[in-house]
Amino acid sequence: MRILFKDLFSVYCCKNKNNSLYSIHTLTHHSLFNHHHDHDHDHVQTQLISLSNHITSLHSLLQFHALTVTSGFSTNLFIASKLISLYDSLHLHPHPISTLFHFLPSKDTFLYNSLLKSFSSRSLFPQVLSFYSQMRASDLLPSRFTIPIVATAFAHMGFIHHGKSLHGLASKTGLFHAVGHSFVSLYFRCGLMDNALLVFDEMPVRDVVTWTALVIGYVQNGESEKGLECLCDMHGVGGVDDRPNSRTLEGGFLACGNLGALYEGKCLHGFAIKSGIGCSQVIQSSVLSMYCKCGVTPEAYQSFCEVVDKDLLSWTSLIGVYARFGMMSECVRFFWEMQENQVCPDGIVIGCILSGFGNSINHVAEGKAFHGLIIRRHHVPDEIVHNSLLSMYCKFGMLSFAERLFNRCQQSTESWNIMVLGYGRIGMNAKCIELFREMQYLGIHSESFSVTSAIGSCAWLGTTNLGRSIHCNVIKGFMDDSVSVSNSLIEMYGKCGKMVFAQRVFNRSEKDVISWNNLISSHIHVDNHAEAINLLDNMIMEDQKPNSATFVIVLSACSHLASLEKGERVHRYINERGFKLNLPLGTALVDMYAKCGQLEKSRKVFDSMKEKDVICWSAMISGYGMNGYAESAVEIFQLMEKSNVKPKETTFLALLSACAHGGLVEEGKNLFAKMQSYSAKPDLKHYTCMVDLLGRSGNLQEAEALVLSMPVSPGDGVWGALLSACKTHNQIEMGIRIAKYAIDSEPENDGHYIMLANMYSSIGRWEEAENVRRTMKERCSLGKKAGWSVI
Repeated sequence: MRILFKDLFSVYCCKNKNNSLYSIHTLTHHSLFNHHHDHDHDHVQTQLISLSNHITSLHSLLQFHALTVTSGFSTNLFIASKLISLYDSLHLHPHPISTLFHFLPSKDTFLYNSLLKSFSSRSLFPQVLSFYSQMRASDLLPSRFTIPIVATAFAHMGFIHHGKSLHGLASKTGLFHAVGHSFVSLYFRCGLMDNALLVFDEMPVRDVVTWTALVIGYVQNGESEKGLECLCDMHGVGGVDDRPNSRTLEGGFLACGNLGALYEGKCLHGFAIKSGIGCSQVIQSSVLSMYCKCGVTPEAYQSFCEVVDKDLLSWTSLIGVYARFGMMSECVRFFWEMQENQVCPDGIVIGCILSGFGNSINHVAEGKAFHGLIIRRHHVPDEIVHNSLLSMYCKFGMLSFAERLFNRCQQSTESWNIMVLGYGRIGMNAKCIELFREMQYLGIHSESFSVTSAIGSCAWLGTTNLGRSIHCNVIKGFMDDSVSVSNSLIEMYGKCGKMVFAQRVFNRSEKDVISWNNLISSHIHVDNHAEAINLLDNMIMEDQKPNSATFVIVLSACSHLASLEKGERVHRYINERGFKLNLPLGTALVDMYAKCGQLEKSRKVFDSMKEKDVICWSAMISGYGMNGYAESAVEIFQLMEKSNVKPKETTFLALLSACAHGGLVEEGKNLFAKMQSYSAKPDLKHYTCMVDLLGRSGNLQEAEALVLSMPVSPGDGVWGALLSACKTHNQIEMGIRIAKYAIDSEPENDGHYIMLANMYSSIGRWEEAENVRRTMKERCSLGKKAGWSVI
């Protein structure tokens, strides 16, 4: 033993004969095995403890462990505790620690604490609770160091009843005043906020640890606002030693980020700097995360530059906030910089950038180029990257690329859901439903967003039965409590005209403002405008605050009913509640007043709007036109041209209709010719208006020439307008000729035969009229239905 002892110590003592290691080497020769000298025994123990402070590797630890065995100190509880701490510090497998502990003949609370701390630091909470049970079975009482470790294990395992028993034990042993913060954390982690507050209130002395537990508990339970309030209270009532520390401020910054509370976050940032803890890595990272969540890129970049040790999380936060706002050139630059700084990007970073490209429709080429970069640089295409690529191509509307990726790579649950959403987003409704049904057949879990997409596709296709089958799957999968799914069901049933089902889903589900909006829209869809307006009153009575979209929908119902009284009541409510007159809301009010014949009020709202788009201008033009003020409609169009808003086809349709009803032939012809300069392509409705305009003014030859020169086949509306003009101006021969053109163009349209037969009859050509009717019966499958009476 003596030789082994000398060999072990020579490893440590050969370099420096003046240090403590050399002293214990000398002790080997003189007094180590003279155990009858108590002072020598204590001296060796002291030297061993000093020696343990120099352990930096597994090799040196094993030598030290061997030294404790050969020197007879391996069963010394203090030295054993030190060994456990050393093994834990090197992050080794816990088996040596358990073995060391198992062979000790006696154990005390201090030794158990070392063991429990080791397992807790590795999140091995079942082992913590197992050894704690052994400790209690040995009739050892926990100390103020034991209880926080065990309480943490109970919290992570969700063993709230055991946690309450520990709480009772702490109170009985008189340790509650020292470990109360542990139970605040325990109850918060288990979601028992009331219990946590009771513990906090019972504590006679609240130190910084207790306050921090309260702040972080609130934040972790989604009560960020209360967490900030506690932080303010702590700062107000705490003494010099109870001021917020870095862990407290970390919780505060997290709360500010969750709330988007930029002002409060800046104040907290200033406090951290004044307190002298703003330079710590934890605070710098928390500040960066807070500014990123608040979406302020300049402050985020500034705080990023102040972070000394820029790790992967820091780079991810910075790239994420720039990607969120579509600043993709900066994202790619940071992507290169992080690699130049020897930080390797992971799937989350790459996913953030791909998500940014996907949300920026103007960066399709750059997104594809970045995909190529990932392939060339051999970045590992993990599930996050694969799903981000799928999502990006789906958002680009490039489903062929997405399908190739989907079929080529391993398909995960999320990838199936992304593809269903992608098909639904671009209107490939049949494909969306087909893939969703395949998911159901394969037993793949559907996320709420893919379910809503499939239901939306059913709504567009009008496949009520298929929608009802999806509804059944929703109920079976316990997804009917999802507000978004319920809202999509209300919308689907409403679009399919199944108001009984829509109302039933609405009554049984949790409601938000979208639920109400969907139900109101459903009633408008089935022309039940009065009920749609009544629903707004019900909504307000149930303390559900309407949003601007609600008012836009209800005002459209007022417009259909031409109900000025109800429209004005909605307008008053908008003003009373201080709603900002945005574009959709202002346009809805302009349209409502115009359709109610109140052009002065309509124009007043129109003039008060600071911003006007083409829809708003068109609504005002249409309002003047439908009320017979064609000149005013043209004037508004001229103002629109000066405002550099480009008119669309709907704008010209409103203008041509106004000119037709107002007899403004030349203005109408000029406007029709002007469509080409605005790249507005006239359709059948525009030609119908022009033919009506020319026909009303008696320019029948010009109207006929326009019809015959149309680039598309004239519809029944165009022929009908021209034939009506011929009849109005008693141009029967011309009408007969045009009716023949119409019949040749649409031989199955019985209206043209009837018009021709009537013209023949009006000039006494009865035989030709009868021949036309006979031909109609032969060619038209139904013919003109005979009238009948109940009398």
